Amino acid sequence: QVQLVESGGGLVQPGGSLRLSCAASGRSLDYYTIGWFRQAPGKEREAVVCISSSDGSTYYADSAKGRFTISRDIAKNTVYLEMNRLKPEDTAVYYCAAEWITTVQGMCITPRIDYWGQGTQVTVSS
Repeated sequence: QVQLVESGGGLVQPGGSLRLSCAASGRSLDYYTIGWFRQAPGKEREAVVCISSSDGSTYYADSAKGRFTISRDIAKNTVYLEMNRLKPEDTAVYYCAAEWITTVQGMCITPRIDYWGQGTQVTVSS
């Protein structure tokens, strides 16, 4: 079992920044691909970015390219999402997820998630 706990969400003005954290416990993230997904009110959950635990390769959704950066701290079993130049349309609940032995493209495009976090709210508003 893997437990994922997100933190770092909040209210930010347009153009601002936030850093989300996803702390994993229960077992090592070796062999898991980790992703950030988001769900806005009335919309389907969508992938934002995925990162491989084995080689650090990444896949970014178009909405995240150039503004968001995913990173990982292996020692802390934690994955981060740095979000810059935030827009009102980035408002959503952001979820961390883990999927066993898959590619970053596979997880982000056709997810078959094994574990979800509880989510953290990000609101971009003036």
